[in-house]
Amino acid sequence: MSGSRAAPLLLLPGLLCDARIWPSAALDLTHPVIAPMGYGLADSLEDMAAIALETAPARISLLGHSMGARVALEIVRQAPERVERLALVSTGVHQPRDGEAAARHALLDLGRAEGAKALVDRWLPPMVAPARRDDHALIDPLRAMCVQAGVDVFAAQITALLARPPVEDLLGSIACPTLVLVGSEDGWSSPAQHRDIADAIPGAELRVIAGSGHMLPAEAPEAFVDAVRRWLASNPVPASKAEHQAA
Repeated sequence: MSGSRAAPLLLLPGLLCDARIWPSAALDLTHPVIAPMGYGLADSLEDMAAIALETAPARISLLGHSMGARVALEIVRQAPERVERLALVSTGVHQPRDGEAAARHALLDLGRAEGAKALVDRWLPPMVAPARRDDHALIDPLRAMCVQAGVDVFAAQITALLARPPVEDLLGSIACPTLVLVGSEDGWSSPAQHRDIADAIPGAELRVIAGSGHMLPAEAPEAFVDAVRRWLASNPVPASKAEHQAA
């Protein structure tokens, strides 16, 4: 990354996650990286985006994982002139589907009744590739991170996700270098879903990481960092052009 002109990289974590989701190499790219621990108890994507922007530099590269990618898209909506490049990892752009609200609230009810550990033990295993669900070196740190986030954060974040604004019409207007990244074994946000996202964003690159599930940054750290490095090396849209496109 020596000599890169890329804007500082803002890493946006997903549901129940914080900066621990990112592999250590992603925080040491010989490139300015900003990795906030989370969004507090913000219960809308709009508020999460505002929190992320509040202390961010004037010009940023955005990488969001899962819910964090939806936050990134909200930042693009609110301040497109500030976004030099965009990476959307393990995510979706669809509105809530049949059964989604009931499933999320069932997890919340479990957490309220039995605590964060019970909630996370039900929610987390399907988030990783089937072959990795008994891999304690992977699962235990993820579990500790999510349990520490707690039931109240889960409640706030599912409120935000269930009230998410439509973004499909936004995708065609994105003009910065965009990476769409997904694991081949992602059972929550499928590769086909990411192919549709990439097709809707002009010039977007789709990369599928073999063997990884939804928790891609933790499951495949080397492949994740390699994809990030390549994306950061892509030619940015000049700020003047981005400002013109946003006008």
